[in-house]
Amino acid sequence: MDPSLVTGAWRTGDHAGHRQFADVGDVALESGSVVPDVQIAYETWGELRTTPDGGSNAVLVLHALTGDSHVAGPTGPGHPSPGWWDPMVGPGAPMDTDRFFVIAPNILGGCQGSTGPASPRPTGSEGGGTPWGGDFPALTVRDQVAAEAALLDGLGIDRLHAVVGGSAGGMRALEWAVEHPARVERLLLLATSAYASGEQIALSRTQVAAIAGDPHYTGGHYYDQDVGPLTGLDLARRVAHIAYRSEAELSQRFGRRVQDDGRWAVDSYLQHHGAKLVSRFDANSYIVLTSAMDSHDVGRGRGGLEAALGRVTAHTTVAGIDSDRLYPLYQQEELADLIPTAGPLHVVPSPHGHDGFLVEADHVGDLLRDLLG
Repeated sequence: MDPSLVTGAWRTGDHAGHRQFADVGDVALESGSVVPDVQIAYETWGELRTTPDGGSNAVLVLHALTGDSHVAGPTGPGHPSPGWWDPMVGPGAPMDTDRFFVIAPNILGGCQGSTGPASPRPTGSEGGGTPWGGDFPALTVRDQVAAEAALLDGLGIDRLHAVVGGSAGGMRALEWAVEHPARVERLLLLATSAYASGEQIALSRTQVAAIAGDPHYTGGHYYDQDVGPLTGLDLARRVAHIAYRSEAELSQRFGRRVQDDGRWAVDSYLQHHGAKLVSRFDANSYIVLTSAMDSHDVGRGRGGLEAALGRVTAHTTVAGIDSDRLYPLYQQEELADLIPTAGPLHVVPSPHGHDGFLVEADHVGDLLRDLLG
């Protein structure tokens, strides 16, 4: 069996790359379930320093849906893709590693070293040693933040200089500031929202349906098959990528152009991005993480949106992308208006749609420098 035909998940025994691993124990979920013996993969840059008042120079960077802990660094063993925010981290960079200790965990439920559906169940449990597969518990954004908090507890980091996140990472960054206000001194919320909208949920459910409808999905228990639900994952990524870019960009870059091989140029572009994701990601994780994003609502159980955002005490920067059709600017305006410690909304001009938060390094870098001080 060729593993690349089943899943792109990182597996125990694969090259660790720059990853480190922490055992954070059992993580109790909002649903009442428990994920036992959780492992979190993470990467760090710089040197951790604490202050006499319990603060630190630690900056927590939280990745988006299909990102991972490899924020910065080249491709190489264990890392099939270069760092997804490489210009932001390093000596003299906006997150200056001569000054700050940058830490990036792989999300709970992910597939790049943290416990997720492709991970083996704990020895001694029912099905011990076999992958969780479709039996992996449903997660919420708050569950994922609980796992990240357990990681930092184990590392002895009580208070963070800043928490930074865009898109799904921004959801978790916001949850950090609402659930643990005393631990977060500064906060960057980029191209994100206080809750998942109806349209965002509609798009995610369509992507989940594409994966679940693949005949090789088999209820999520495909790891011992010759072929996994790669076609479904490919299609899900294509749907997502249309929403990640802007209509103007797709029209200007591709329009109605047909390639020499007879394919529409825009279709070839989407096929390329679907194939790239399939080679490094896992279909079960895509479902778990997408569904967790659907759960996102900081006002749930906290007295509503305004009451929840009123708990934030971190010095906050909120920014949005002017061409973002997946997380439109009204969602960031809402955050800037209701977080008492936020300044006015920063609008980042970009033709690249939602992905502008990854592409517009100069503008986003300036926001980071201003925030971090």
